[in-house]
Amino acid sequence: MHLIPGGPFAGEKNLPPTIMHNLEAKFGLDKPLFTQYLLYFKNVFLKFDFGVSTYQQGTPVTEIIKTYFPVSMKLGFISIAITLIIGNIFGVIAAFKNGRFSDRFIMVIASIGTSVPSFVIATVSLIIFGVTLNLLPTYGLDSWQNYILPAFALSFFPLSFVSRLTRSSMLDVINQDYIKTARAKGLKESTVIFKHALRNAILPTVTYLGPLLAQVLTGSLIIERIFSIPGLGSFFVSSIVSRDYSVILGTTLFFGGFLIMINFLVDILYVFIDPRIKLRN
Repeated sequence: MHLIPGGPFAGEKNLPPTIMHNLEAKFGLDKPLFTQYLLYFKNVFLKFDFGVSTYQQGTPVTEIIKTYFPVSMKLGFISIAITLIIGNIFGVIAAFKNGRFSDRFIMVIASIGTSVPSFVIATVSLIIFGVTLNLLPTYGLDSWQNYILPAFALSFFPLSFVSRLTRSSMLDVINQDYIKTARAKGLKESTVIFKHALRNAILPTVTYLGPLLAQVLTGSLIIERIFSIPGLGSFFVSSIVSRDYSVILGTTLFFGGFLIMINFLVDILYVFIDPRIKLRN
């Protein structure tokens, strides 16, 4: 961050050198870089103090995270829900209609989704549905309709990936002996699919939950900016532009800790999905 030209107060061109020095001293920016690094992590790990924002006039970084992260989290979980529900449904349909029109159509859509970046999807959908057709709002989160375009843009890539992942896993599972046995018992096809086949085929998707959350969080940085959503991702981009070092560091550490926690919970989730996996002391 310090290699980027400028600084937190570089935009204040008319500030006298004395005031500039006092501001840097107030926020600890007058010290050597290595000293700033040591002091920052001392405050983080001993006092749980992430510092204050230079751009937001001394607002604590923890307060900024508390204010803006719930917005990003809500949008993120809506996108993840869309990804898991629609992605798994598409994957199951493609597997059971292997080689037919439904399978080929879904795989074409999935190939497009895994090839086109989310910000391109966001821009194109905004132009088509927001500007040209004027069907959906293009900025803010004032109503449930405001979530449609950003959630679609955020979930399109992971949804496509989950569809391909589920299809591949289902094709392997439906040829197993226990699936043939379940059908031979006269069980309904829906029971065979959702109780026996999908439960085992969904394990690769569960493994993908950690990277999925990472993609949604990092993707939201640009998506929130495009749709003018007041979330932590959009604020994070603004903090980079304004060289707000404490906010950049605090947000990065927060996202990192959040992803570690989610990956840990995903590992625990294996036990409840696959009975072959047991926790041992």
